[in-house]
Amino acid sequence: MSRTPVCRVALVTGANGAIGQAIAAGIVRTPGFEVVLVCRNEAKGTKALETIRHATGQDNIRLEMADLSRKASVQALAERWQGPLHVLVNNAAQCPRRRVETPEGIEVQWATNVLGYAWMVEVFTPVLESSAPARIVNVASYWAGGLDLGDPEFKRRPYDNDSAYRQSKQADRMLSSAYAKRLKRTGITVNACHPGDVNSKLSNDLGFGGHELPEQGAATPVWLATDSACDGVTGGYFEHRREAPCPFSADHDAVEALYELCREY
Repeated sequence: MSRTPVCRVALVTGANGAIGQAIAAGIVRTPGFEVVLVCRNEAKGTKALETIRHATGQDNIRLEMADLSRKASVQALAERWQGPLHVLVNNAAQCPRRRVETPEGIEVQWATNVLGYAWMVEVFTPVLESSAPARIVNVASYWAGGLDLGDPEFKRRPYDNDSAYRQSKQADRMLSSAYAKRLKRTGITVNACHPGDVNSKLSNDLGFGGHELPEQGAATPVWLATDSACDGVTGGYFEHRREAPCPFSADHDAVEALYELCREY
C-alpha cells in the first residue's frame, strides 16, 4: 500500500454501493486526497474499504458508520468528526419496492435520498467553511420529476418506488440550487449531477439494468469533486461532465418551498 501526502479530505456517503464505491476509488486515486467512506452496514462498509484499498493500492481511506435516513445518526457523525473536510459527496440512496418508514416515521426514500442530503449539508457546513475552498457534490439523476410538495412521503398517494425515486432526485437537484445560493459567499460550491447508468441494487429495484461500468458512472461526480476545471463553479446540474439545463432548479418558488419543507424535519 502507498500513502500519498494528503492535503484534502473527501467524504462519500453510500460508499459500499456500486456507484459510491467507484466514486470513492476515483477520488482516492487522485493525488493529495484522503477519502472517508460513510456506510450504514458495517460488514458491507468494511468489505468496500478493503476492496478499494486492494484496487487502488492506496491507504488514504477509512470508514465511518451512519444511517443517512436518521437525523440523529447524521448529527452524531458530525459531532465525532475531527479535522478538515474539503469535499462532501452525497450519494446514499434507497429504493425499496414497498413503502417503508424509518423508526422516526418518515418514508425511507424521502428520508435517505432527500433529507439525508439536506442534513449532511447542514451539519457539515461549519467544517466545510473552515476548510474552504470546499465542494458539495449531490448525486442526483436525469431520471427525475413528479415532486409533490403536498405529499412527499406518499401518505395519500399510492406508493410506487419509481415515482418516489424520481421525485427524490428532482428534489436533490433543487436542493443543490437552494444551497448553492445560500453558501455562495462561504467558499463552498454546490453542484448536482447524473452519475451514469450502472447495474446496481438500486437500478435493479427500479426494474432496470445498466449499460455502464461503475467507473464510467462515477466519472462525473469524481470530476466535480476533484478537477480544477470545477473551481468556483456552483449551482449547476451536470451530465457526462457537462452542465445541462435543469428546469426544476429554474422554478425558484418551488426550490424555496422545498428548502423550507426540508427544514421542518
